[in-house]
Amino acid sequence: MFGCRSLLKQIRKKKRRKPHKFNPKTHKQNPNSTQQQDLPTEDGFSLKNSYPSHNYGVQPLGNFYFSSSPHNSRNTGLGNIQTLTDELVLDILGLLEATHLGILSTVSKSFYVFCNHEPLWRNLVLDHCDDDDGFLFKGSWKSTFVAGNYPSFDVLKVGSLGFKVKDFYSDYLFQSWLCANLEMKHEWLERDNIVRRKGISVDEFVSGFETPNKPVLLEGCLGTWPALKKWDRDYLVEVCGDNRFAVGPTQMTFTDYFVYSDQAQEERPLYLFDPKFANKVPQLGQDYEVPVYFNEDLFSVLGDERPDYRWIIIGPAGSGSSFHIDPNSTSAWNAVVKGSKKWVLFPPDVVPPGVYPSSDGAEVACPVSITEWFMNFYESTKTWKKKPVECVCKAGEVIFVPNGWWHLVINLEDSIAITQNFVSRRNLLNVLDFLKKPNASTLVSGTRDRVNLHDKFKKAIEESFPGTIDELVKSAEKKKAELEKPSFWDSVKDSNSGGFKFSF
Repeated sequence: MFGCRSLLKQIRKKKRRKPHKFNPKTHKQNPNSTQQQDLPTEDGFSLKNSYPSHNYGVQPLGNFYFSSSPHNSRNTGLGNIQTLTDELVLDILGLLEATHLGILSTVSKSFYVFCNHEPLWRNLVLDHCDDDDGFLFKGSWKSTFVAGNYPSFDVLKVGSLGFKVKDFYSDYLFQSWLCANLEMKHEWLERDNIVRRKGISVDEFVSGFETPNKPVLLEGCLGTWPALKKWDRDYLVEVCGDNRFAVGPTQMTFTDYFVYSDQAQEERPLYLFDPKFANKVPQLGQDYEVPVYFNEDLFSVLGDERPDYRWIIIGPAGSGSSFHIDPNSTSAWNAVVKGSKKWVLFPPDVVPPGVYPSSDGAEVACPVSITEWFMNFYESTKTWKKKPVECVCKAGEVIFVPNGWWHLVINLEDSIAITQNFVSRRNLLNVLDFLKKPNASTLVSGTRDRVNLHDKFKKAIEESFPGTIDELVKSAEKKKAELEKPSFWDSVKDSNSGGFKFSF
């Protein structure tokens, strides 16, 4: 995670003019209520309606400069390891089992704060729960772990008891809490520069967007989908019953997932993201149809051996996907059934700020949470020559994501969507080139046979569509030659003298 330096820098500037510091004591939550009014903060930030009543007293490091105490209890409570960064301390604690975390939390107030860091307990829950049985969320990850492993212990009686630690300052821990509880700023949502189209023909879509590899938001093309009217919680729970769907590293029923999503308030809420949903519950596959613009799907020639290509996506506000490029050099479409999503897209030749892909493209390093990226990097894009393409995609709308484009997505409310990746003639050569890369075994995803996928796919295309690959190769070579062909002025320029040459 990156530190909240940019936020603190702005706050400190304002403090010089009018000293102010965040004081949790002035914003206590009614003990008989779980709801709380929005809490305005500096620079237009505000907290969600039902943010946790406390964060164990953790404050941003900037507040230390205005404290009457000369000590940061974070340091005094850690002893000799206080010189380690917060990230490294948490990495070390992440190696411990739950019992040891519990014991260590009694050593000092500082260890109490670190050992109760929710992501530590989230990892323990996900590591210990059965892949097929999921978990039943109990309001916090620590309570969930205790309830799942010690059923006789009534976590409901204990609730979320905890105490605040005085004079504890940490940018890392504070930002983790802040990102989990921060509302999206209006400035992050107002830019909407994507091209929108309604009622265009397939040919217009192909020539105007798919061929030039440009994103577009399509309106009014989901009118016949039963899912738009039928897909709500009651319907999904009833139709899907005890079937389990992929949620992070585990599987959960819709009933259990909704219990989690209603209570989840964390930096990276778990997404329900399942590629086999239509196989598990065929009715879900019958409730929607592929928009006419994306009917050509050449991976279908592989039948059951094709890579994963379609997903049902469900998540609460704040959930989403950090910057990535879609797998196997495919293009994609994403249709919102319920809710709304904020999209930020960068073209293939522009790496988003704060994102660091490895040289072979196998790994991508980026901020821990989507909110963190908006806090620390979004503002800088406003001055870029190549600005990102942005929009809010609402229920009934579809966004086309061209191959190779970086994109980030965050749910602005509880949302349900369908997405599919596809290969058409426009990007077939790109996909074939991608599948035969030397490190294909690392890059190719969604299939067990990564190494042989290129040969299988190429053979199936040649059998199903004879001559197609050769035609596309010739067309690509012709286009390349035209681009490299010198212009009239280049052709009459004397390359030796730097002037013009005339042939009278």
